[in-house]
Amino acid sequence: MTERSPLAPAAFPQLPSIAGVTPHVARARYKDWDRCDLTYVELDEGTVVAGVTTQSKCPSPEVEWCRDAIPLGSARALVVNAGNANAFTGHRGRAAVEAMAAKVANHLGCKPSDIFLSSTGVIGVPLPVEKAEAGLEAAFAAPACSWEDAALTIGTTDTYPKGAHVSALIGGQRVELVGIIKGSGMIAPDMATMLGYIFTDAAIDASLLQDMLSTANRQSFSCITVDSDTSTSDTVLAFATGRAGNPPLTSMDDPGADAFHAAVTDLCRQLSHLVVRDGEGASKFIEITVEGAENDASAHRIALSIANSPLVKTAIAGEDANWGRIVMAVGKAGEPADRDKLSISFGATQVATGGLAVEDYDEAPVAAHLKGQDIQVGVDLGLGNGRATVWTCDLTHGYISINADYRS
Repeated sequence: MTERSPLAPAAFPQLPSIAGVTPHVARARYKDWDRCDLTYVELDEGTVVAGVTTQSKCPSPEVEWCRDAIPLGSARALVVNAGNANAFTGHRGRAAVEAMAAKVANHLGCKPSDIFLSSTGVIGVPLPVEKAEAGLEAAFAAPACSWEDAALTIGTTDTYPKGAHVSALIGGQRVELVGIIKGSGMIAPDMATMLGYIFTDAAIDASLLQDMLSTANRQSFSCITVDSDTSTSDTVLAFATGRAGNPPLTSMDDPGADAFHAAVTDLCRQLSHLVVRDGEGASKFIEITVEGAENDASAHRIALSIANSPLVKTAIAGEDANWGRIVMAVGKAGEPADRDKLSISFGATQVATGGLAVEDYDEAPVAAHLKGQDIQVGVDLGLGNGRATVWTCDLTHGYISINADYRS
């Protein structure tokens, strides 16, 4: 990994083991590097699955495989390859996915559709099947690893491993949820963020887990952007082993369903923020809240227009309260807006309203706010009750350096 992001947490969190989930890592040597690059997670029989995948029209064969398998609702293993996206690789890419699924299914004595796969890295290079199969053999024989090792192994340009943990009570029984995620660039998911995986010991119906994950996604992974680019490989999967012993959840009317849903949403939000904090070259974490829009969808589109603007992002990197760039981004969003009703704030300080700057506003607290690492930008359109919050990072020279050298 490259130099650790200045926005990274102090340390990887202490994550509990999840009953029925056993992670392993191995070296498939997809690239010329001295690190593990294949993650294999074995799941007990009876595990159910839910997932969301990229909106890209050029998805990887792994994404297509997962899309076909998710509705079936059952899972026995997860395989994640790092260093090769296996995307835009034609029939060879699909053959590699089928070979990996078949090998794991034969190892576990289950159906290939119970095996879920993801790959991340360079696009356009077929995944070498012989390396994948050798990596799987090594993973089958490897001892169980820590969540931190698993999180490290799924990374590519990430500068730190990302994980989070929440818990909930269902019928008086405590259930645990653990998540790991990778992502640093090519982040503007219209569903999810690069590759993310949630594991829980809760007993829950697969269709209810799918509803909860889809709702949580709309409030988390679909509200982040690093560079406005959507990956071919974005996938978030949730696996529930049912080993906690709680009364099984089958509908939102069941006791504890609300608490578990809140836990899933909280975990997704934590994981999505970890990705933004590792945005390639990032030095500032930016929260953009738009209110007063005609509706929530309009507010969301305006907020993303601001978050994806290179001019806004570079101004914040330079600690410049150039609110004119925010006006620009609101105006280009294609959503209803009235210049003379627009208000803009940085932190707690309103800097513009009614189509012009606030007269004699104190720049000192604004300057102090922009020197920090956590930046808040507020926009009020004054048109209605629509509201949305998105999260992004600034744009620095580091982003160019990382991506100019990506294939090297």
